[in-house]
Amino acid sequence: MRTEHHIGRVILLGVALLFALLIVFWNWDWFRPLAETQASEALGRDVSLQHLRVDLGGTTRITATDVVIADPKGFTGSGDLASIARLTIDINVMAYLHHQRWVLTRILLDHPTLNLRQLGAGQNNYTLHFKKTAGNSKPVQIGTLQIRNGEASMIAAASKTDIRIRIDTRAATNGATRDEITANAKGLYNGQPIAFNFVGGALLSLRNTAQPYPVNFHLSNGATTISLIGTISRPLTLGGADLKLALAGQDVSDLSALSGIPLPATPPYNIDGQLDYTKGTISFHNFKGRIGSSDLEGNITYTAGPAGARPLVTAVLTSRQVNLTDLAGFLGAQPGTTNTPGQDHETIAKVERAEARSKLLPDTPISLPHLTVANFEVRYHGEHIINKNVPLDNVVADLSIENGRITLHPFNFAVGTGTIASDVDLLPVGGVLHTTANITARQLPLARIMAATNGFAGNGIVGGGAHLTATGNSLAAMLGHGNGHMQLFMNHGGNVSALLVDLAGLQMGDAVLSALGVPRQTTIQCLVSDFTLNNGQMKTKAFLLATPEANILGSGTANLTDETLDLALRTEATHFSIGSFSTPIDIGGTLKHPSVLPAAGPLAARALPAIGLGILFPPLALIPTIRLGLGDKNACADTLETLHNHAPHNPK
Repeated sequence: MRTEHHIGRVILLGVALLFALLIVFWNWDWFRPLAETQASEALGRDVSLQHLRVDLGGTTRITATDVVIADPKGFTGSGDLASIARLTIDINVMAYLHHQRWVLTRILLDHPTLNLRQLGAGQNNYTLHFKKTAGNSKPVQIGTLQIRNGEASMIAAASKTDIRIRIDTRAATNGATRDEITANAKGLYNGQPIAFNFVGGALLSLRNTAQPYPVNFHLSNGATTISLIGTISRPLTLGGADLKLALAGQDVSDLSALSGIPLPATPPYNIDGQLDYTKGTISFHNFKGRIGSSDLEGNITYTAGPAGARPLVTAVLTSRQVNLTDLAGFLGAQPGTTNTPGQDHETIAKVERAEARSKLLPDTPISLPHLTVANFEVRYHGEHIINKNVPLDNVVADLSIENGRITLHPFNFAVGTGTIASDVDLLPVGGVLHTTANITARQLPLARIMAATNGFAGNGIVGGGAHLTATGNSLAAMLGHGNGHMQLFMNHGGNVSALLVDLAGLQMGDAVLSALGVPRQTTIQCLVSDFTLNNGQMKTKAFLLATPEANILGSGTANLTDETLDLALRTEATHFSIGSFSTPIDIGGTLKHPSVLPAAGPLAARALPAIGLGILFPPLALIPTIRLGLGDKNACADTLETLHNHAPHNPK
């Protein structure tokens, strides 16, 4: 018995000694390999740490130092995705013992660094593959997340991005009851300087729906500034947003890189409205502002499509007053003028370079890949066109882009009581847009058309139409390879002298009128014109400007490929007058800089026979089309029939 008792005492002493030795020499770093393995499996990345410490208690604290999360294997970039100088996690052990729920009362990241990298081929180091947990496991509950002296960087070759960000949590300010997170960034995005600062509620308060999450965000990227201020009631689902979004910049198209949505070029703009998110749809609604000299208001929504489908962007836009030069970006031209308000020196220089171009037709190509990023449904109504030299009253346009196909139906302008109605279809085929356009002008009041001129008056009616088929990815390419026709008619105009000078901006106006043998005051009875377009070459089939004293006839071509003009006019007197000795008028130069001068000397000798052979009175077959554009009762059809009845070289 004494021997057994002695053995028992030795065993107890040995156990006590073992516990004493464990207490003295215990090192939690013995568990470091196990912790690294568990973390690596959870993140799908190699995770290492330098030291591990555990302070046991009702709230157990785990501290890991020099934690490193590596880049994916084979990734040639930064070397490590992230590192944390000290990671501290406080665990409520009793919550797990009583409810089998992990409750992390605090997570502290001290001096964390995050290095996000994206290579030119699209490969990145930040896509993680988390290990799936059992379906019946309870989610981890986290109390607070604190970040001290955090730093992040993002470099992406494709988007020309190089950004450095500082992140911290701080004690509540301005009467807030919770900690706040702040982020400040500087660098380059899309090759332009970018800077932003963000102040919001603590990260983990995103789960709290009892109190709205505050947002205060300001960003500048080049000339673009964005601010987003307000609250979100359900931040994890972006629901219940009460956010004011304000946008300003030199060009709306600069937002394309930030939003991922292709946008047209515009003059300087400033717009603000309300931002909301509901069931997969981001809505920018009740916004108001200005683009160039035009006001703009309306609603825009972005709806994400199902997996693999394009998102849909819908917009309903209105301008009470619109300057058409502000919309030139939709045609690929430089929008605005040198007098457009709000332009910086760089934008003014762009406008000046555009105005100095020798060509008139815009040659900026439409990017077909950008058109397939999303589908669009846009309705626009410009209530009043303010361009003084444009005889248009308002504009209505419905624009649709579906799978890269662009349709404008309708695209209409009001001119007094008349209408210019258009339908345009641009279909991408083999990397090139195939375009079909139909334009109809009906009963346009001449007085409204000529309201911008100083010397012309009249109460006639103008009508006509055009049809175009073309291929090309810019307006210049389309017209330079286009086919179709155009017809224009005018009934009972006003002063023909002023008409020619005001419409054509003639050089040496009096000399031109004298050469044509046109009296200073005479009435326009009728204008009939018919042009064809064949592979970019526009040719005059018929041109007649009829007056009581004389008929002005024209012929020639306009090369839309190189934008050169080669046209001529001459007068055929209806009775003996000075017009019997008229001189042909040569119209040359380019579309942007035409030259209109009386032909003289050898030029006149060459022009006379050419005109005599090339000009025919308009055929009677045009009369139904004339009546469509001008109405059933019009002097133009009557004049045409009379001319054909009495012209010996044009028998009826």
